[in-house]
Amino acid sequence: MNTLTLSNTSARRLFLDRHALSETPQGVAQGAELLSLIARLGFVQLDSINTVARAHDLILFSRRPRYRPKALKRLYEKDRALFEHWTHDAAVIPMDYYQWWQLRRERDAAKLRNQWRDWRRDGFEAQFQPVLDQIREEGPLCSSDVGAGEKRGSGGWWDWHPSKTALEYLWRSGALCVVGRDGFRKRYDLTERVIDDALCQPRQEPEHTAATIDWCCSGALDRLGFATPTELAAFWDHITIAEAKDWCAGELAAGRLQPVEIECVGGALRPCFARPDIASDPALTSEPTPRLRVLSPFDPALRDRKRAERLFGFDYRIEIFVPEVKRRYGYYVFPILEGDRLVGRVDMKAFRDRDTLHVRALWPEAKVRWGKGRVAAFEAELARIVRLADVSKLSFEDGWLRTPQ
Repeated sequence: MNTLTLSNTSARRLFLDRHALSETPQGVAQGAELLSLIARLGFVQLDSINTVARAHDLILFSRRPRYRPKALKRLYEKDRALFEHWTHDAAVIPMDYYQWWQLRRERDAAKLRNQWRDWRRDGFEAQFQPVLDQIREEGPLCSSDVGAGEKRGSGGWWDWHPSKTALEYLWRSGALCVVGRDGFRKRYDLTERVIDDALCQPRQEPEHTAATIDWCCSGALDRLGFATPTELAAFWDHITIAEAKDWCAGELAAGRLQPVEIECVGGALRPCFARPDIASDPALTSEPTPRLRVLSPFDPALRDRKRAERLFGFDYRIEIFVPEVKRRYGYYVFPILEGDRLVGRVDMKAFRDRDTLHVRALWPEAKVRWGKGRVAAFEAELARIVRLADVSKLSFEDGWLRTPQ
């Protein structure tokens, strides 16, 4: 089979199309339409930092500007159309996918028990039954509701008390479900009271493992457009790279995949796999919307930092844990997308006590000119974002428009 080469422009357009970033951001942003968008993305990562808006809210808002956080909360907590578990991090996922997390739960059960023993989470296993009994009797609980009398620290991973660790383990391994959050504290309930029995029925091995590998790899490829086995394995983070390599080899032999080379920024070619009909995909030649928009640092299109650098020439890192004096840009800096290019990054924060979204600095990307038209488009995007940030005013620091670094 001949290897198809995709130009950098075509690859970027296909990739953005798969991430729902090519079309004009508009449309209904609640109920079935919002659930359909989440299914298109696969999942939405949850994050607690609320500099402007939480990551999951900005991810959805950047594609549907009519989105408001209450719509996601309703889908998750009232309609039970979503469940929470892990991909590469905590995420909300369409409930229809719950059965495909069986393998993840089984693997987490073995891995976390060993890890947390090694990390001296002493006593958490003895709390499994007491925690389950308490939830069965009292209903959904947060970590602060369990483990009465256990030593507690000031917060953070290393301060988990045994019953908190038991809650997390029982959730990750399947006996409990997270049914919502108070603020950002998870509420746990018994899985049997939350998830439909048909989704909970365990599937038989090894058939289920093979089916899960196929579902994971096929679903990841559909949402990436092209990928290496490593990227396929990392998408849901359920399966191993070796399992993804074997899947690719089998699909290639069956004619359901084809090899492609993706042109990176700078001209290097990266071997990947894609569907056999990729050459006729209309996304390769369709101009993305020119609408400028701010993205979350955890947007699914940017989560793989190395891929973002290869495809877009965008070198990005989160500097939350970098000492302030050593930061290159800022504590929490938002990428800016325009068409099929990342054209800048902005350091801004919503000060809700002052009812103001304050822009500290914007750095254009190299060779991107920020003239009056682009600045006006940015200000129009900020006018939309203030509503999501729950403020009404904008302010700009003197000298906010910087020169590229």
